[in-house]
Amino acid sequence: MFIGEYNYSLDDKKRLAVPVRFRNLLGKKAVITRGLDQCLFIFSTKEWKVLAERISELPLSQSDARSFSRLMLGGAMEVSIDSTGRILIPDYLKKYAGLKKKASLIGVLNRIEVWDEEAWDKYKSKTEKEGDNIAERLKELGI
Repeated sequence: MFIGEYNYSLDDKKRLAVPVRFRNLLGKKAVITRGLDQCLFIFSTKEWKVLAERISELPLSQSDARSFSRLMLGGAMEVSIDSTGRILIPDYLKKYAGLKKKASLIGVLNRIEVWDEEAWDKYKSKTEKEGDNIAERLKELGI
């Protein structure tokens, strides 16, 4: 399970270090794709297969299903974790997430989210202020 928050810098070759705790769960390869809220998602290959299977079951006749499939699958790329624990972020994903020099890697159970550090700080601050209200709304989901 991925949990925790880590901050790293992208190097000049667009490589990003992955925390050791996350690397141990990912193995030597992972899948990176466009996420939601303008971040990137990194999945282990095992988790990616589960998600891809679920996406493949969405009805082609439904516009939102097609759009979501394109977002997640069309933007996906398998990446290797190099000997020093870095992955290469493709240009199109770097642009999508607005990644500049500093990135935040956030463990969210079955995935890692990659945010531009400034964007993450802004999102986190807003969410922390709304925490009580969010918790109230989630009560309807049994949380």
